Amino acid sequence: MRTTTRPALLAVGAVATLALSLTACNDGSGTQDSGAADTSASSAAPSGSASASASASASSGGGTSTSGGGSSSSGTGGGGVTAACTAKNTSVTFLQSSGHASDAQAADATLKITNSSGAPCTIVGPTTVVADDDQGKASPVSGDNSEDGSDAVDVPAGAAVVADVLYNDVNSEGTESARYTCPVQASHVKVALPKDVGTTVNVMKADGSPGGVFSVCGTDFKVGAFAAR
Repeated sequence: MRTTTRPALLAVGAVATLALSLTACNDGSGTQDSGAADTSASSAAPSGSASASASASASSGGGTSTSGGGSSSSGTGGGGVTAACTAKNTSVTFLQSSGHASDAQAADATLKITNSSGAPCTIVGPTTVVADDDQGKASPVSGDNSEDGSDAVDVPAGAAVVADVLYNDVNSEGTESARYTCPVQASHVKVALPKDVGTTVNVMKADGSPGGVFSVCGTDFKVGAFAAR
């Protein structure tokens, strides 16, 4: 009996030991899998956070870029438009020629436009000058610079531009005593800047003193282009 029982007990103990060993292996394996899953999840979380952070940063950067673009556009669109030179923001001076016309050259009066405002203005288009005879014995005569130069001219605040007015003041049909007496004897002229109603000013002598006369023989005269002098 003793010989038979001992091997049986040993066999039972061996089976129990094997079962415990298998159980321990399963528990250890499960623990490792769980740890690996936790580690993987932990690793994925920072990666996802970094990705979200990068995405937020990109969105923020995009917003900044758009804002910057808006500021640039606003700056470009904020520039003011130069006002037109008119009778309201300029003063006009008309000087008669310092000498009479000859066969070689015309008499040369001076038309001066001064910007009397505190901001620049521009002259775009033809400027017209009209002269009426003081006695009303002749029809008015006029001229403009539509052919000789009417491109845009900017006039800074307080500055002036000048145009030559070429005309004939010699009467070839009269007597010698009336040689410099023309049908139109104008002590004043009306000057109209482009798209403006115009203003009437007295004709000044060539030196700028009062009492000038714009004496025109013929039916018209020429106004040149404006330029700074």
